[in-house]
Amino acid sequence: MYLVAAVAALGGLLFGFDTAIINGALVFLKKDFGLSDAQTELAASSILFGAVAGAALAGWLTDRYGRRRLCSGRRRLFTASALAAAVPRTLAEFVAARLAGGLAIGVASLLVPLYLAEIAPARIRGRLVTLNQLAIVTGILLAYVTSYYLAGRGPDAWRWMFATAAVPSLLFLLALVLVPESPRWLLGRGRAPEALRTLTRLNGLAAAATEAAEIQAALAAERGQDAQLSQPRLRRPLGIAVVLAVLQQITGINTILYYGSIIFTEHSGQSAASAIGANALIGGINFAGTVVALLIIDKVGRKPLLLFASGGMALTLGALVVALHQHAPGPWLLGLIMGYVACFAVGLGPGVWVVITEIFPNAVRGRAASLATVALWVACTLISFTFLSLVKAAGLAGAFGLYAVLSAVTFGFVWWAVPETKGRTLEEIERAWH
Repeated sequence: MYLVAAVAALGGLLFGFDTAIINGALVFLKKDFGLSDAQTELAASSILFGAVAGAALAGWLTDRYGRRRLCSGRRRLFTASALAAAVPRTLAEFVAARLAGGLAIGVASLLVPLYLAEIAPARIRGRLVTLNQLAIVTGILLAYVTSYYLAGRGPDAWRWMFATAAVPSLLFLLALVLVPESPRWLLGRGRAPEALRTLTRLNGLAAAATEAAEIQAALAAERGQDAQLSQPRLRRPLGIAVVLAVLQQITGINTILYYGSIIFTEHSGQSAASAIGANALIGGINFAGTVVALLIIDKVGRKPLLLFASGGMALTLGALVVALHQHAPGPWLLGLIMGYVACFAVGLGPGVWVVITEIFPNAVRGRAASLATVALWVACTLISFTFLSLVKAAGLAGAFGLYAVLSAVTFGFVWWAVPETKGRTLEEIERAWH
């Protein structure tokens, strides 16, 4: 089970590396192409426009063709887009390559946590789905470290940064042979013998028979019901998933992940190499926080971690606004940003993906999770595409003050609306919505 989950979660590593490599590359790309602030926002956000489209298509594609086949296709797209982003002669060519990479990321952002939720036993489902988030932050950390070591290659350093993304993509394509198809998808397609073989491989013979029977019973109950996303019983879980996905992004985390180098070079006077080094430190904090979440999410539960994260983010961002107004030195700013990232990593980062992949019935899980993932990427694109303009209009303190308020709103929403799903099978969660 852990081997299959770890290989599947490596798709998250590609996702994290490909999205975060822009952070270090952007300093050099901006100078090399002579980009304005608006063009810099386009270069940083182009991958996100592709991610919106990829997430929108992923739900239909994964329900129709299966989790594993779609997984293989997006790996090839990752490799091609990484190489294409390393050789453009114009901004338009760079944006086109990043759009293609965004399609693969949009598919991965839905497909990997969905697959992990469907193969995992209830007692460790949170941990296995969090493996995806751990892989993502590992990819982000590797991107920061790679950028740091390649920063000395001169004006063309950004090309080498993007080209390195092809290496883990090729390795992952070879490891995909270890990943079976989702047993829940197989049973939904009437392929019971294959599903039973997969469940036996993952959980043992006795547990496989019991789980297969429970899934079959849930599928039989669904056949007499409306399979449209507009049905009344899906309104609450859809509302929770979509709002939670949007709140995860509009609290501002990707402004640090995508623009961290520019923030440190332009607002604390650091060199490009020092700013990229600070990003590597933030990536390490992000990784450590996610490891903590991995260890405790199935013990503490989803809701307490989400509350801790959103409350901590509101407090650290509020303190950061005060520090900016007081013109605090760079180490203070870095420390508060690290605290903000740590809070996100422990709760809001992994917790949102766990909830999104748990709360929908089997028959509509792919499409419903796709809708929430599209909302997440639209919010991410909006925040990333407007960040430099917002800073120019309201200042860095004004931007982070807005994110602090939205973090407090997130705390209130989680307290009021999000149910606890710890320790319950997907079929038990489905029955609860009735």
